[in-house]
Amino acid sequence: MRGEPSCPKCGGRVRAPGLFSDSWQCDLHGAVQPLQPVIPPSVEALGVVTHRARVPVWMPWPLPVGWLFTGVAYAGDDRSGGRATVVACSGPGPLGGVGELLLVAEELGVGLGARYAGIDGPDPGPHMCTGTRPQAKVHAAGRPTPLWHVSDAPEDRAVFAGEARGLWLWAVVWPEKSGLLMYDELVLTDLREAGSEVELLPCGALSPRLLG
Repeated sequence: MRGEPSCPKCGGRVRAPGLFSDSWQCDLHGAVQPLQPVIPPSVEALGVVTHRARVPVWMPWPLPVGWLFTGVAYAGDDRSGGRATVVACSGPGPLGGVGELLLVAEELGVGLGARYAGIDGPDPGPHMCTGTRPQAKVHAAGRPTPLWHVSDAPEDRAVFAGEARGLWLWAVVWPEKSGLLMYDELVLTDLREAGSEVELLPCGALSPRLLG
């Protein structure tokens, strides 16, 4: 699957650096880190993204029982490297049906997580319910990592956000009731540090959530 880079914040077309600008430009958002075309799920696709990423490539590892890897993408270019990554997984929801999970790691201001969360971005800070105890907790690269519920998201999804390795970590789950998955203290691995066991990763069909 091939395509053109797009704006990570709105999905609009972007202009490559040229004579009058040294950055990628969106007509609406100005200078952006371009979202590269979504890569269909495969071990090779993960290798491309992990090789280029300068931020974590988070994935539940091991995957929950019955879950599959369903796609990956990154924002950045050959010069800057991947400044945001998103990994998609899907499988049996905790209350039945199919659940879908997107995990986004990004630098401040990229805006990719907010786009998938369906909120005004670029960062989750103003929307995080930090006045209460964390609503969820994951283990990211071996460290307990609190996540807070993100308000103002559409009702069809549950959104959580926090900080891991000094960068934003977003978890966006469909449908909203499958957000219960985040209360099981998922173990997240940065796939840049994973070993050969990733070669056995079960892959499914490309998640349409990555294209939305």
